Amino acid sequence: MNIENIKSKLQTLDPNAEPEFGVMTPQHMIEHLILTVKLSYGRIKIPHFEPTEKQLQQKKTLLYELDEFPKGIRAPGLGDNLLPLRFQSLDEANNELLESIEKYKEHFKEQPNSTPIHPRFGGLNKSEWDLFHTKHFKHHLSQFGL
Repeated sequence: MNIENIKSKLQTLDPNAEPEFGVMTPQHMIEHLILTVKLSYGRIKIPHFEPTEKQLQQKKTLLYELDEFPKGIRAPGLGDNLLPLRFQSLDEANNELLESIEKYKEHFKEQPNSTPIHPRFGGLNKSEWDLFHTKHFKHHLSQFGL
């Protein structure tokens, strides 16, 4: 994840922008990214599980075969309603996202062999998390033309 590139895109994100696809507001999208980054360095933990054959195929397809995530893909565990916002403003959420990215980088410097659990794919190593985050950020930032 190129933090400077992400930072420049966040600076242009209008808090009132309408998504080109999906239902998230800009702040919901940033808060969703925060959750996934925190999952990826173990700040938010989910129980260990062994992925099913279907989940392993999804992992292979989404991480290694597709150039980008398809529009309309749903995050595991999220229902039809948006989660309540946790931060007072988009700026506050943006700052938390950038801090979380730094903590992610620190985590893998200190624990390069860790495999935090992804809610769809099971344990991922750093290169898999990097690939996931690159595609995930691109997908969600493109919701708002970034």
